[in-house]
Amino acid sequence: MKPLDPLTIERVARLIVDIDGPFERRGYQLTQLLQRAAWPKPEEYDGSPRIPWLTDVLTSSDDPTAVARLLCRICDPLEYDDGLASADLIRQELNTQLAAEHLAVTYVSGRPVLGELGADGHTAVFTVPDDLEARIRPLVSSEDFLQQLMERVTESQICEHHGAYGLAIIGIGSFTEALLLDILTYRDPTLQQGIAPAGGKPVAPERASFALLLDTARARGWIQMDAHDFMAIVREYRNFVHLRKQRERGVVPDRDTVGMCWGPVLAVLNDLETSR
Repeated sequence: MKPLDPLTIERVARLIVDIDGPFERRGYQLTQLLQRAAWPKPEEYDGSPRIPWLTDVLTSSDDPTAVARLLCRICDPLEYDDGLASADLIRQELNTQLAAEHLAVTYVSGRPVLGELGADGHTAVFTVPDDLEARIRPLVSSEDFLQQLMERVTESQICEHHGAYGLAIIGIGSFTEALLLDILTYRDPTLQQGIAPAGGKPVAPERASFALLLDTARARGWIQMDAHDFMAIVREYRNFVHLRKQRERGVVPDRDTVGMCWGPVLAVLNDLETSR
């Protein structure tokens, strides 16, 4: 995501603070919100007027990824006692402010994801984010592995641009599976000795299935249940590496299929970022 215009940032700050509104946040709640959104070194509220304070915090950041996480977080059902009912009201208002930036937050199986507005000006389009490398760098175990992941992403993009949509979605699944395995064993080195399914015996990490990696990330609270569930389609479409699997499903992948796969991947990435 490119940096937001200063006026957009101010409008977002007003929405977040919501003075005298139903979703008003006190100073300490602003600090807590920044912490939940994994804001880099979140500042303690200093007692000054809240909207200018938050505007300054957002403006002073040189990390558009952090801003994107915050935009998603204020639309997250987890933030509100009644869940999606209130979160979606905030999302609709936020999208009004983001329209001039050609951005929109939408829900992918209940998880908020930021995307670019399509040609119709209403539908969010999901693709490889420009800042993907910077986003996953703090999550993975090494720079060498990061570059291998990005090479797989580049290969998927090449396939998509040349109409090889089936190979593109296989590449997206391969990227996500490898990312999950590295993050799991990096965050919890004991998993290098084996990853156990519920009620089962541990298997070597390199033999762990995509489904087991997702289950393990969910069990540790590193991804939310809805993001976990919606990844099933990405996991299944990755199996189109076996042509019979694609024929059994009767799927003919196209550009929309590729975008449909990037959506849940970005939802999982959001959860991994905020849970680190």
